[in-house]
Amino acid sequence: MTLSSDLSLEKHVSNVSAACFYRLRQLRRVRRSLDAASAATLVHAFVTSRIDYCNAVLAGTPKVTTDKLQRVMNAAARVVSDTRKFDRGLSQLLHEELHWLDVPQRIEYKLSVMVHRCRYGSAPQYLKECCTSVADVAGRQHLRSARRQLMVVPRYRRRTFGRRAFSVTGPTVWNSLSNTLREQSDEDSFKRQLKTFLFSRIGLAYPAH
Repeated sequence: MTLSSDLSLEKHVSNVSAACFYRLRQLRRVRRSLDAASAATLVHAFVTSRIDYCNAVLAGTPKVTTDKLQRVMNAAARVVSDTRKFDRGLSQLLHEELHWLDVPQRIEYKLSVMVHRCRYGSAPQYLKECCTSVADVAGRQHLRSARRQLMVVPRYRRRTFGRRAFSVTGPTVWNSLSNTLREQSDEDSFKRQLKTFLFSRIGLAYPAH
């Protein structure tokens, strides 16, 4: 992670993008010697895993920031499929063939899994303290939101930074999930259903493997 004094994360994203594009250029040189499965494995090891690392901190950042990482994802998809920048069908390639979520949905995915671990017991205590169920708040157990497994979204003062805190972004994303998802206690099942849910929210069906 690279943090700047204004917490904009612009420098961090720029560094990640530059490092990923460097790896992609190297992979492009040897792409013809690789089959699709090997190319996908290398792209995941050197590129997409780096994009996903600590990506929860990007929640609430401007679209212009996440767009830089999306361009990396687009280029990575081209390397895996051995197609060129201006070939058609990028959206189909990303979503239907590779089953990749876009960067904003990858951030939502990470946040949702983190809150699920807070809710069902496998997260560290310092994260659990950021996620309070409505049902655990005195005097609110009778509310409909308590029965729906919703989380309390705390008030925040600073519009720029406060809204990006995990205590705000985590519960906010969690509350946007379906009732069925929030009630799913098994983590593996939750992850599968979550990816399907995120694909459906952008109007796509997540293919069964």
